Amino acid sequence: MSLTPVPEIRRAAARAWRWLARALAGAALALPAAGHAQATYPSAPVHPPASFAMQGGVSESSSAPAPVTTANGLVLMPDGRLMAPEFARIVTRGELVVAVLKVDQPPFFQERNGDLSGLDIDLARELARKLNVRVRFNRDATTFDGVVRLLAQGQADVAISKLSRTLPRMQIISFSIPYLRLNRALLLNRVKFAQMARGRPVPEVIRAYDSSIGVVGNSSYSEYVVNNFPKAYVTAYPTWDEALKALNDGRVAAVYRDEFEVKRVLKADPTAALRLRVVTLQDLEDTLGVAVNVSAPALLGFVNQFLAERPRRLEVADVLQAATR
Repeated sequence: MSLTPVPEIRRAAARAWRWLARALAGAALALPAAGHAQATYPSAPVHPPASFAMQGGVSESSSAPAPVTTANGLVLMPDGRLMAPEFARIVTRGELVVAVLKVDQPPFFQERNGDLSGLDIDLARELARKLNVRVRFNRDATTFDGVVRLLAQGQADVAISKLSRTLPRMQIISFSIPYLRLNRALLLNRVKFAQMARGRPVPEVIRAYDSSIGVVGNSSYSEYVVNNFPKAYVTAYPTWDEALKALNDGRVAAVYRDEFEVKRVLKADPTAALRLRVVTLQDLEDTLGVAVNVSAPALLGFVNQFLAERPRRLEVADVLQAATR
């Protein structure tokens, strides 16, 4: 394979830009002069692609000229850098668009006095800094599955929203490596559970659970419960608070969610331990990941490396501590 110096690529790019300028009624377009070290790249023809502005879904300015791309799809930026299309869009836009659930989920994300804060928000801002762009949050989605759909429809670059990695979701979006691992857990109504158990050991009852369970609708747990407790009678509630009310009222014998949310109930109200009991399922994990559009494999690789290089991994203890601030 022949190698062509960067100036040759830039001269070819300049010719392509001039061609595009004539096609756009003679608008004068020119690439800045090169000032970088003499690196070499594989020789590849450059040409202006169609509809780059809408590739990936997040709207760009319709008046922006089409960028110059190489034959293998890399974008030649005006400053001479070569970038994968998803990075070129983000850099050109000057911001990373992050999908976050509209309903606050402290300490992961919550709005206070008009400002967003939380563990997921810190993660998003750190990722944007690595890309040298601003961050903008899209909070149009009202359910966790709605966040997934919003990303799949191209209304964000990534989603960082306490999203569980599930097989159905992975059919329409991609997930990073986990940035937090949680165990799944049941919160039991002591009276209802005792009536159901009839003296049997707790593990035996849980393995063959055939009573009522409440979950949050359009969440990962509405999927998990079907596989983990196929004999259970499942009721989906619009919010976690409504599921907890049903548990306290005795309308369901248990609710199903991650260990953090379950343990936080007892931490917030120590008297709740008189009525409720936690069973942590040590063999079942709920892993949270950063979601990325399936059309952005280079961005997914970047996010994975970003997470791998973070100096400290997030643990359940960190989340519980953050919840008390």
